[in-house]
Amino acid sequence: MSQAVIYLDNSAATRLDERVLEAMRPYLFDTYAVATSQFGYTPGIEARDALDAARATIAGKLGATPEELVFTSGSTESSNMALKGVALALAEKKGRHIITTRIEDFPVLYSARALEKQGFRVTYLEVDEHGRIDQSQLRSAITSETILVSIQAANQEIGTLQDLVAIGQICRDSGVLFHTDATHSFPRVPLDVREVPVDLVTVTAHLIHGPKGVGGLYVRKGTPLTKWMDGGFQEANRRAGTENISGAVGYAKAVELVTQEETERLREMRDRLIKRLLQIPHSRLNGHPTLRLPHNANVSFRFVEGESILLHLDMLGFAVSTGSACFSRSLEASHVMMGIGGNHERAHGSVRLTFGRFNEAGDVDAVADAIAEVIERLRAISPLGKE
Repeated sequence: MSQAVIYLDNSAATRLDERVLEAMRPYLFDTYAVATSQFGYTPGIEARDALDAARATIAGKLGATPEELVFTSGSTESSNMALKGVALALAEKKGRHIITTRIEDFPVLYSARALEKQGFRVTYLEVDEHGRIDQSQLRSAITSETILVSIQAANQEIGTLQDLVAIGQICRDSGVLFHTDATHSFPRVPLDVREVPVDLVTVTAHLIHGPKGVGGLYVRKGTPLTKWMDGGFQEANRRAGTENISGAVGYAKAVELVTQEETERLREMRDRLIKRLLQIPHSRLNGHPTLRLPHNANVSFRFVEGESILLHLDMLGFAVSTGSACFSRSLEASHVMMGIGGNHERAHGSVRLTFGRFNEAGDVDAVADAIAEVIERLRAISPLGKE
């Protein structure tokens, strides 16, 4: 970055940890061969060993066996694989009905829409004002033709956590597969597949100070999943494409570096920031007040536009994100904000701030002071603000 920036968009991407880079380095410059079988040449066997070790580390954090983790290029591929792989496997055997929510992240939402174009029926569950589903609505939506329920572990914008155990039990009782997108929660929010009745889990590296371009899909043993990307026989013939050895090693190291102590530090910063921001007149917290990601704060401010706040903060050296349509390629207001019952004003005036490992306690007051100053300045020149 060309200037000193206090980066508060860690739910979009995180800075790579130097220790992750050091773990990756040997597999970029020394052991750079593709992962071959045990009957291959030595560099390939060493690459295979590194891949297996990384798989075991990440799977272990999920409470899974190494064989249940498929490495992918990231969360987008993982969620596509989950929805489309199950759809291909069960469409003719059981049915063509899928259930998800209106506030899912785009990989799930657009995969569901793509399947609709192929003749699948998708039910989009409503959520309450905090972004949580109604479990009774889920039960009612399941039919004899339902093959998959896909409900995120945590929302990408407002940070709300879902009750995965309860949702998973409903699916298990109904004989329906359950996929959850844990991109924004794992491993800061623990997820043990031995305790949570979930069949497929999307995870990724780049939001926990790991490398971009690598993620994983947990697939519970016995889950029907048809290979949907043609090519080679990698990942036990579940995914085609040369394995990203250095990325997998880096991902495993990133998982190891996430500690409960660090997560609690981020939670304390989040709580202090929310408290400061809600002291600004006409502000409102988006998402659940307590059942939310430990590093996520999302607040809407009336009488101002989110893009104006973002641009003014950028000039002051702060990087944040907004749910405003002006920063969406579709030119539509945030589907999450609209999904929780918000109007365009609330969506346009929303700001998301997310902490990471390299944020310091002083960042909280610094950005809170800056936002208060920016809001006051913008309202002073806004006709709406004068009301």
